[in-house]
Amino acid sequence: TALQRLKQKKKQLAARLSSNNNNKRLELDENDKCKLLEAKIAQKRNNPFAKSKDGAKKQKIDEQPQEATVSVSKNATTNNLACLTSTRPPPAKLTLQKFDVQAFAKLLHQAKATQADEEEDAALAARQKHTPHLPMDWCLKTRVRFFCPTDLPATQLKTSQLASGLTSFVRCFDTNQTESTLDISDATRFNQCTYYWQHPHLPWLTLFPRNAKENNGITIGERERKALAEEWDYSFRGLFQLLRARQCPYFYLCANSFTVLFRAAGTGGRPETHALVTPSTRGMRSALQQEGIEYSMPLKQQQDVGEGGASNSSFIEENEANNSDNGTGLANGQAKDIQQISDEEDDDDAWLESLGVDERELRRIQTTHARKLKAAEMSEDFSDNSLLLIEGVECQGFFSYLLNAKSTITSVGRLAGVPPTLLAPVAFPKATMQHLVPRSKKVRLDGTDYYSIDIKGLLLPTFLPSVAMLLCETRHTFSATLASSINTLSFSKATQKLLETTTPAESKEAEKSDTGCGQVFGEQNLSDCGLLPAVVGSICRTGHNAVGLLERVCYQQGEGYAWS
Repeated sequence: TALQRLKQKKKQLAARLSSNNNNKRLELDENDKCKLLEAKIAQKRNNPFAKSKDGAKKQKIDEQPQEATVSVSKNATTNNLACLTSTRPPPAKLTLQKFDVQAFAKLLHQAKATQADEEEDAALAARQKHTPHLPMDWCLKTRVRFFCPTDLPATQLKTSQLASGLTSFVRCFDTNQTESTLDISDATRFNQCTYYWQHPHLPWLTLFPRNAKENNGITIGERERKALAEEWDYSFRGLFQLLRARQCPYFYLCANSFTVLFRAAGTGGRPETHALVTPSTRGMRSALQQEGIEYSMPLKQQQDVGEGGASNSSFIEENEANNSDNGTGLANGQAKDIQQISDEEDDDDAWLESLGVDERELRRIQTTHARKLKAAEMSEDFSDNSLLLIEGVECQGFFSYLLNAKSTITSVGRLAGVPPTLLAPVAFPKATMQHLVPRSKKVRLDGTDYYSIDIKGLLLPTFLPSVAMLLCETRHTFSATLASSINTLSFSKATQKLLETTTPAESKEAEKSDTGCGQVFGEQNLSDCGLLPAVVGSICRTGHNAVGLLERVCYQQGEGYAWS
């Protein structure tokens, strides 16, 4: 019985094994069928709407020129050559077309355009100036890129380099002349040039330029506005006192609608503390006249005497009183012109009344004339020509005007309630130290590798002379490309024009030597302003090409600077 049970179990096991093998064969067959079906489906289906290639070949063969068949029949022995000539495309036939005036004009225009480009390049090369020194550009820059065929100062700083650069900037050290244990590498000195001071500093707002899109939709409460105004008042007072004491060479005040450049005595060729305001409007000029603040407009175009007399009529008495001290006859000349204009207007009115012109008609004529004068005065508002120059004692009055004027801190629009931005190269009360982030990379141009450093952000006028002085000492050649803030271009234009409109004796002295007496005294007076001596010499230079608008600068050792 036990043996029978064992035999039955063996038979059952054998039956199970046989059934499993049959199932696997069926599965394999089904899998093979599925694979074949997928391969058949994967085959690309012919497009019934596609253009047949055979027909195209036949058409090309049919369109062969008869000349090819004749040549084949003549040279029957060269079958291979005949096959090659038969497969070539037919030669293009020359056909005469009608004269097209427009096409001929386009050809002439292209020739003229290429000639104009060549002339423009030649004019640009001739216009490019070479100077032994780098001119000073008083407009604010927003970006700079340096190129050099050799290594530039490293931007990834070590701990000692970062600390030494920061200490040198804060303490106004000249690492070349000061005996100390600070790091004096190129990277440290370059890092020292990338700092500046700013007030106020609100990290969630863009305070330069103040018209940035990020400032939309941001409101500040009344309590915060009052606190910001008090802090700014104290900071502005302290910064202006540093300027008057020649401890600060210059600073910028950037408001929503205008920008002011304050400069110490001796900078820009001016012997007194002065301020440049751009752009100005008729309303601002009228407000300054009401406060008794005298100003001039060096970039304003020549105008009619009537407009000049109307715009400067509020300064007659003060100019006449100070005429003996200034030694100029400008005020008397203006007063005579204004008096002459008023007499002529009275004579015209009397002549019209004698003709029997109605009083209403006289009022209408006077109103039209006043409207024309107002339109002529407002024609240059918000332009570079509207720049104002305020010098000497008037600069103190303008400082008081900015402290008390309601238009200094806007109450509506972007950055409502935020005071104007103060920017300076040296420390002042309540200021925050800001840092520019340089980015270095390697660029390949025309098969040559160049090292470049790109910096985006606010660049003060003394940044470029400081970096150029460093690179001149350690590199044989380099170049820089700069982008300027459009609203501040008139600062350099006005300074350049003021230097050009000097007396003949001063201009002859400037031609003989780039270092005049005024420049020497200016450098001596600003020796403790916190800038390097070479940079102080740049901002006080009064000779030829002392100031210029810089967009591209190239330096070559032994030749100097080429700039445009």
